[in-house]
This record gives sequence, structure tokens and C-alpha cells, in this order.
Amino acid sequence: MKILKRFLIYGIIGLVLEVTYTGLASLLRGDLTMQGFTFLVMVPIYGMSVFLEPLHNHIRPFPWWTRGLMYLAIIWMMEYSSGVILARVLGDCPWHYVGKLNVGGYINLRMAPEWFLVGLGFEVLHDFLDELPYEI
Repeated sequence: MKILKRFLIYGIIGLVLEVTYTGLASLLRGDLTMQGFTFLVMVPIYGMSVFLEPLHNHIRPFPWWTRGLMYLAIIWMMEYSSGVILARVLGDCPWHYVGKLNVGGYINLRMAPEWFLVGLGFEVLHDFLDELPYEI
């Protein structure tokens, strides 16, 4: 039950972060409505972060920048493989990156700083959930 609860927490937080990020990006493009968006299928993709908790516990002694790079690589692997799977199952992937820094349309190398920080932020959330007086 703990894994399911955290799966949902990570999934919902991922959606909120994505809507916030895309809303701010639209503002920077001059859209004062700040319309953010995401895809419901992202809940299980972000929810898979629960399976990174053991990795976090294992790499905790490493320097922050090493951990961030590890998370970045893992996030890109998850994003790429999720995109490929969704494209095969649904016939299309909900996201498709364009431009020089995309890989197959499934990942965007320009997003490295964001994913680096998301990985480190995940550690903070993981520690917070572990420190709660009740089990989540």
C-alpha cells in the first residue's frame, strides 16, 4: 500500500509541476493567460519515481552534482522509453520534441537543467515522506 500511495503522490506532483512549468513557459512567450498543460498518461510515468527511492538511499553519500547527473540520465531513459512505448501502444506519443537538441522526438537535451533539478527535488520529497509521523 505504501508503494501505491507514493506512486500516486509522485504522479500528481509531477502533473502539478508540469502544468506550472508549461504555464510559466507560455508567459515567457508572451501569453498572459499562462495556460499550462499536461497529459493524464503522465501520472503513471511520474509515479514510477517511487521505484527510484531505493536508488536514492543507495547513492545518498555521493556529491549532489553526481546524484543530479545520475537522476538526469535515468529520467531521460524513462522519458525516452515511455515515449516509445506510448507511440507503439497508442499510435502516437503525447509529446514530440522538435529542434536540434531532441533525440527521436522523445527527449530534449535542452531540458537537462530542469530534469537535473527535478531529480534532486525528488530526494527532498522522498526524505519528507519518510520523516512524516505516519506512513505514506
